[in-house]
Amino acid sequence: MIKMVKESMKIGAVVSEFNYDITMMMLERAKEHAQFLGAEITQIVKVPGVFDMGLAIKKLLERKDIDGVVTIGAVIEGETEHDDIVIQHATRKIADLALEYNKPVGLGISGPGMTRLQAEARIERAKSAVEAVVKLHRRLKL
Repeated sequence: MIKMVKESMKIGAVVSEFNYDITMMMLERAKEHAQFLGAEITQIVKVPGVFDMGLAIKKLLERKDIDGVVTIGAVIEGETEHDDIVIQHATRKIADLALEYNKPVGLGISGPGMTRLQAEARIERAKSAVEAVVKLHRRLKL
C-alpha cells in the first residue's frame, strides 16, 4: 500500500529592511507560525522598504513552487504624511497582485501612524498575516 504524503504549503515572504530590528523579529514569528500551521516559508526576499515590495511579491507569485506570499513591514510615523502614502500605495498593489495571480497575499505590515513602541508591540501580528494566507489557500483549495 502506498501512503500519500500531503505536501506542506509553500509560502514566500517579502520583508522590508526599513526598521530592520522590528521586521526581522516579525519574520521569525512568521516562520514559526507557518510551521505551526503545517506550512513553510521557503523563499525570503528582502526589499529596502514597504513601498518597494510590489515587484518582489510579483516575482514570488509567478513561481509555481509558491502557494502564497506574506508581506512583513513596519511603517512608523514620521514628521510628514509620508507613512500614509507608503502604506496606501503598497496595500493597493498587494491586493491587486493577489487578484492578478490568484494566490493569497497576507498583509503583515503594521502602521501607518504608529510610534516605534507601538511597532514593537505589534511584532506578533506577523503571525496573523501567515494565518490569513494559509486559511485562504486551504479554503479556496488552491
